[in-house]
Amino acid sequence: MKFCMLRVFLFVSTMIWAQEVPTDFLSAEFHKERRQEVRKLMSSNSVLVFFANAERNRANDVDYVYHQDPNFYYLTGYREPNAVLLIFSEPQKDAQGNEFDELIYVQERNAKEEQWTGKRLGVEGVVDKLGFKMAYNGSEFKKVPVDFTSFDKVSFFDFENDYRDKQGDADLFDLIQTFKVKANYPSDYNPQKQQLYSMIQATEIENSANVAQTVGRYLDYYEDLRNEEFLYEFVNAPNNEKRLEIKQKVSLELEANNLDSSMISEIMSTLRETKTAEEMKLLKKAIEISSVGQIEVMKAMHPNMSETEIQGVHEYVYKKYGAEYEGYPSIVGGGNNGCILHYIENNKAKVGNDLVLMDLGAEYHGYTADVTRTIPANGKFTAEQKAIYDIVYEAQEAGIKASVVGAPFQAPGKAAAEVVANGLLRLGIIKEAKEARTYFPHGTSHYLGLDVHDQGTYAPFKSNTVITVEPGIYIPEGSNCDKKWWGIAVRIEDDILITDDGPVNLSAMAPRTTEAIETMMKQLSPLDDFVLPKLD
Repeated sequence: MKFCMLRVFLFVSTMIWAQEVPTDFLSAEFHKERRQEVRKLMSSNSVLVFFANAERNRANDVDYVYHQDPNFYYLTGYREPNAVLLIFSEPQKDAQGNEFDELIYVQERNAKEEQWTGKRLGVEGVVDKLGFKMAYNGSEFKKVPVDFTSFDKVSFFDFENDYRDKQGDADLFDLIQTFKVKANYPSDYNPQKQQLYSMIQATEIENSANVAQTVGRYLDYYEDLRNEEFLYEFVNAPNNEKRLEIKQKVSLELEANNLDSSMISEIMSTLRETKTAEEMKLLKKAIEISSVGQIEVMKAMHPNMSETEIQGVHEYVYKKYGAEYEGYPSIVGGGNNGCILHYIENNKAKVGNDLVLMDLGAEYHGYTADVTRTIPANGKFTAEQKAIYDIVYEAQEAGIKASVVGAPFQAPGKAAAEVVANGLLRLGIIKEAKEARTYFPHGTSHYLGLDVHDQGTYAPFKSNTVITVEPGIYIPEGSNCDKKWWGIAVRIEDDILITDDGPVNLSAMAPRTTEAIETMMKQLSPLDDFVLPKLD
């Protein structure tokens, strides 16, 4: 009887524990289907190699909260460090004749370590919960049944060298070192050089002059490429005959090894640019959580609030809904601080009667929102604040309207920039349209998904793509215009789903017009009665 009661207790305890864990993560079927889509885009006789993200030190013996590499998560669902995934274009066989088209190596179960840092999935968990058939402990990667030199292409994201060699023989450092040895990774490997060589090799000689211009722009940007002999000669070649000669030399050098950093980037950009229905469910939730955060801050805002307190209200809402992280460092800029595009100090003690620019986004189960609102701390726009705000709003409306299937990626930015220039001319802040870039210095759109600046091809818009539309006007103190405009910074940013039926504003619940914002700010906040004791 006691044994039966114990079994019941353990079963009930397990059920309670399971109910307390979120159940709306991406499914194992999603990740498996994504790996299948990857194979469809791979060249024949190739392998893609993905490494988990590095653990990063914050200070002394404290690390930052671990965050998985988005590509690794997208393809596996695995959220732990010290792992490597291999995807093959065609089935392979090991020495025992077992067939496989993917392998994953993960960190081993360790009772002592798990007591300190939490339960690990281990090989059994990766098989049972993530659906892999061929999973191994990381220490076994040294015996990987793969001859990397036999492939036409071994494609991987090159290493940033921001990982440490920890104790043991199966951390990220050891996995990468093992791969480098087995793949004959040269010490002077340069992914940008390889990418440009591949571009030169693939180009018809009739179009080589255009490619030379592109290569030249890379050389201007990447200082370490300027001394690459073949690239320099290709850019400065006097004719196609000379470029053909250099192309042949480049082809020979590419054949010297099979390492590649282009294919993997192109494949992941293509896949992640458009979202599946399962992804959209999580992305929409992240965006709605962020929109509610904007609403609650509008209701709670008053001139005596600090930037830090405003940030805290936003992030409390995120946690209340179960969002694990912020998608990026929160930006809360009062007055002139809003003119700093990526201002993250958020340490102004009182926002006073200034406009407050709030650019924040919740990350929910890997997917991040990116929503910006700019509101008057005292609840009422001044005439100057409203004039600038309304230009930005009009520019955003134009940008959203331009976000349609088939339009070039630059379409929202072009539409928004024209409105901003005309508006600033009308107010006398600028004298020529080209001066508008002084006050609107950034792009208008980027892809959104597992990264706040998500991967994509930058080709004409496709259905089921999510982008931001975020025009802004920033007039810092000391600007070459009437002082009445100084310190005004406005950005309005919404997350837009591009569909065959037109753009859909996923963050529309957060008020955008000056009238709607002022109305929302008149509402009572549940934080009005939340008063903490004063401290010295």
